Amino acid sequence: MEASILPKSKFQISNKIRESLICFICLSCMFLFLYTAHSKWTDHARFLKGLSRVSFIAGFALYISWLVPAAEVLISILLIIPQTYKWGLYGFTGLMTLFTGYIISMVLWAKKLPCHCGGAIEKLSWPQHIWFNLAFIAIAVFALWLSKSKINN
Repeated sequence: MEASILPKSKFQISNKIRESLICFICLSCMFLFLYTAHSKWTDHARFLKGLSRVSFIAGFALYISWLVPAAEVLISILLIIPQTYKWGLYGFTGLMTLFTGYIISMVLWAKKLPCHCGGAIEKLSWPQHIWFNLAFIAIAVFALWLSKSKINN
């Protein structure tokens, strides 16, 4: 039987630190989504009005106005359950990627740029908003990578 020798990674951290980082990232993602979902639901009329002003989604604005915050809450729940946090991270990454694509398309093609993200996030400029989203996508992908590279003790 032939044994292969693989080079050890220079980036090794203990499982305890790895799990703490994953937990911190999941909580950060969860708080972001719960905060924005809360903002969208507490000022639902304004959120719906903002969505209705975007021509290519106006016909679905009512559905989107309820589905987006509901998806954010569902993903937040997945993020805090140990058995489902990976599904939550995949959902978070997917939804944030969708949001970022939407923002980029708005910047490229929209005449008016309405932001209906909710809360203090609406105060960001469009480039800041894109970078903010990309940073959260990156930390979620990092958490997924950490979860796949656990050390066997």
